[in-house]
Amino acid sequence: MADKSNLVHVEIFGQAYALRAGEDPAYIEKIASFVDREMTEVGKMAGAVDSVRIAVLAALNITDQLFQARDSQDGVAALDSRAAGLARELSVVLGE
Repeated sequence: MADKSNLVHVEIFGQAYALRAGEDPAYIEKIASFVDREMTEVGKMAGAVDSVRIAVLAALNITDQLFQARDSQDGVAALDSRAAGLARELSVVLGE
């Protein structure tokens, strides 16, 4: 018999799912809640559209958020690297 102790029951856009959790079941609940909110928001904006289309549009929104976060992190890393380089150059110029 399969171990059911790590199953987490969540609801996303009116559908119940039993998901296998890793170490932290609360994490699965958190991301399921996020997906549910995204789908609900898309559903409100899109009107009466089938759930598959809403899921695809929500996935596109979530992916956009992910890409923007990655781009932002890359930009911060580049600025940190440039600042460190400028600090080294300044130290050389000042003879430190």
